[in-house]
This record gives sequence, C-alpha cells and structure tokens, in this order.
Amino acid sequence: MEHYNKSFIYFICLVSAMGGLLFGYDWVVIGGAKPFYEVYFNIVDSPSMQGWAMSVALLGCLIGATLAGMMADKYGRKKLLIASALIFLVSSYGTGAATSFTVFLIARFFGGIGIGIASNLSPMYIAEIAPHHIRGKLVSLNQLTIVLGILGAQIANWLIAEKVPAGFTTSQILDSWNGQMGWRWMFWATAFPAAAFFLLMFIIPESPRWLSLKGRREQALSVFRKIGGEDYAQAELASMAETSADEEKATIKQLFRRPLSKVVIIGIVIAVFQQWCGTNVIFNYAQEIFQSAGYSLNDVLFNIVVTGIANLVFTFVAIHTVDRLGRRALMMIGAGGLAGIYLILGTCYFFQVSGWFMVVLVVMAIGCYAMSLGPVTWVLLSEIFPNRVRGMAMAAATVALWIGCFTLTYTFPLLNSVLGSSGTFWIYSLICASGFIFMFRVLPETKGKSLEELEKELIHKQ
Repeated sequence: MEHYNKSFIYFICLVSAMGGLLFGYDWVVIGGAKPFYEVYFNIVDSPSMQGWAMSVALLGCLIGATLAGMMADKYGRKKLLIASALIFLVSSYGTGAATSFTVFLIARFFGGIGIGIASNLSPMYIAEIAPHHIRGKLVSLNQLTIVLGILGAQIANWLIAEKVPAGFTTSQILDSWNGQMGWRWMFWATAFPAAAFFLLMFIIPESPRWLSLKGRREQALSVFRKIGGEDYAQAELASMAETSADEEKATIKQLFRRPLSKVVIIGIVIAVFQQWCGTNVIFNYAQEIFQSAGYSLNDVLFNIVVTGIANLVFTFVAIHTVDRLGRRALMMIGAGGLAGIYLILGTCYFFQVSGWFMVVLVVMAIGCYAMSLGPVTWVLLSEIFPNRVRGMAMAAATVALWIGCFTLTYTFPLLNSVLGSSGTFWIYSLICASGFIFMFRVLPETKGKSLEELEKELIHKQ
C-alpha cells in the first residue's frame, strides 16, 4: 500500500464498519435482558409474547434491508448509513424507556430496521472504497466489528446485571434493580456507539463509485485521489466507464434474468447458507445447548463469554487470510469443517457425552465459522454484483439472509424437541456438506480483482 493513503482508507472503513458494531450489539443484547424484561412485562408464562419479543426485530431487518435496496442506488450509501445510526440511537432509548410491552415491541422493530440497513450498506460501502488487493481484509473489518458488538453485548449484560441468588421468585426479580432498571441499561448502552457513528458518518465521503454512476465525476475523482493519487483515480474512473457503457439500470425482475441471474442466485444461496449452517443457534440458544451438555446456569453464562472470545479471535484469522487464501477456499474450509464438527457434536449428544469436550466442540464450531462463513459471506456479497445494481442485488441477498436467519431461529426449538440435540446437529451437518458441494462446483474466486474486473468476468463473459 505504498502509494495509498492508508490512514484515510482505514479511517473511513472503520467508521462505516461501526454499523456492524451496532448490528452485533443490538442483535445479541436482548438475550441478556430476556430474564428481566419478561418479568417486568409479565410475559413469563406467554410463549407467544416471548416469541414476539425475540423475533420482532427480524421483521424490522427485512424491511430495513428492503428499504436499503430500494434507496441505496438512488440516494447513496452515506445518507442511509446516517439514517441507520439515527434509528439505532432512537431505538436504543425507546426500548430501554418502554413502560408497556407494545412500546417495547415497536422500539425493537425499529432497531431491526437499523440492523437491516447497516448489514446491507456497511460492507457494500467498504467494498466500493477499498483498493482491490486489500478489499477482503477491509470488508472483513465489518464482521470484526459485528463480533466486537456481540462480545460487547455479552460483557455489558454480564457487568450490568446484579447476581440473582438461587431460588429467587419472579416477584423478587421484578422488585430488584435488574427487574426495574438493569435490563433498561443493557439497551441504553447501545446509544453511546450509535451517537458516535451518527456524528462520524458526516465526516467520511460518499462512495466514489456511486458518485460516478450519478454523473458526479469530479466528486468521485476527488475521493479516489485521496485514496490513491491522480493515476489511481483516473484508472478507477476509466474502468468504471468501460463496464457501465451503454448499460441501462436493471429492475428487480431483471436481477433474475440473464446475465445477472447467475450471480444473484449465487449471492442468495451463500447468504442463506451463512445462516442455515447452524452456528447462529449457538448464540441464540446457548443456554439450551450448554444445559443439554450438563452445565448449570452459572456455568452457561461463563461459557457464552468463552464463545464470544473465540468468535473474536478467529475473526482476526479471517482478516489475515481472506486476501491470501482467497474467498472460495475459506468458504469451503468453513462448510467442510462445520459438517465434520456437527457430525461429531450430534454423535456426542446421542451418546449423552457431557463436560468440557462439548464446550471444545462448540468453540471449534464458532471458530470455524468466524474465520470463514461469517466474514467471507459479506465480502463476497459486496464484491460479486455489478456497480449499477449493487444496492438492489445486495438487498435481495440480505433479505434472503434474514429470512434464513428467521427460519433457522424459529425451527431450532422445534427440531430440538422432535429430533433431540443429536438429530438437529446431524441435519446441520448435512446442510454444511451440501453447501461445500455447491461452493466447490459454482462459487467463483474474487480475490485480487477490481470490482470492474469481476463484473466483466461474472456478467459480460456469460
């Protein structure tokens, strides 16, 4: 990077990646608050209301991703990321301040909209800013901040909550600090990074590729010059002009017709697979998984922090390998590795194995996911779509990802009750093996190529 403005590049990418930090925190924080807000809102004996509390944000995610797709190509990446920061800020305050369950649900729904927008646009913005030879590393920063947000929520929940003595009744929990204020501060804590994200987004530039597509050539050149100098700026703009010449803006219907359909379908499949590979149920249902392995509630809370640390450590592995080993290799390592780990994990559950070995297997699964499918999926989604439809196509893949997340989260307790933990993880093993075969046969390698070079290979040469 001798000829690149490294400090400028990393600054704008890290600011954009703060959307991932808020995504990760807001997504996980509800798990720690759950034992307390359920008592406060008197829904302890209402599974349907509990389900709404946990899943209403998913509906917001779908709407946020859809809105981002509809608006990103028209209004740009920067304005929508600013909007997502403001939504996070308002939602965090509203959720913590809620005195009725209805207000709580509405605030969580809007928080989901913020997640949907940020999960769509943060990696896209970074991909459009980053020089091609380090694009994978920089887009992976978004996953790193997601992981930091997850770990931050786990630690914040642990530090904020006062220890609940064994045998505490629901009325005692309701009257305690946890039941009245503790869960509120878990949500309010999101407001501090949200405010920083909101303010910093005004400093960074709009995506130069979006500026160029809108005919704002001089503004695009100005941003590219700050990144890599005059020669780099002219080369990037010339490359964009070559791939976008004589092309009309695609519609949603055209996304699923040739020549776009192949890359859009690949994007949707890997987005859904990132969820259906099963790793996220370990975060959402950690209590059930570890208790099935013979651990007490206090041990479960410690084990959850261990999984968060593993998630963080192995994300650094992805950052340092994604531009060396390549996206395709890491995705195949992740799919194949998880298939084997889940096969062993399911077998251990079948023979009622318990203790530290089960924790090791769970940590291995999270580590395998964190160095491959977790970050690399976002890298690929930000790379494979053409410039002129990147916002719309990324939205289609992100909506598919959140639908995959919903179906995974919804079906786990059903599968677990019918098939047990063993049968459930065997199913995830089969899904991962199928994903390995798909990626071996279909997934292209994208490392070391500019977005315009990829567009020529994946779209124009069909």
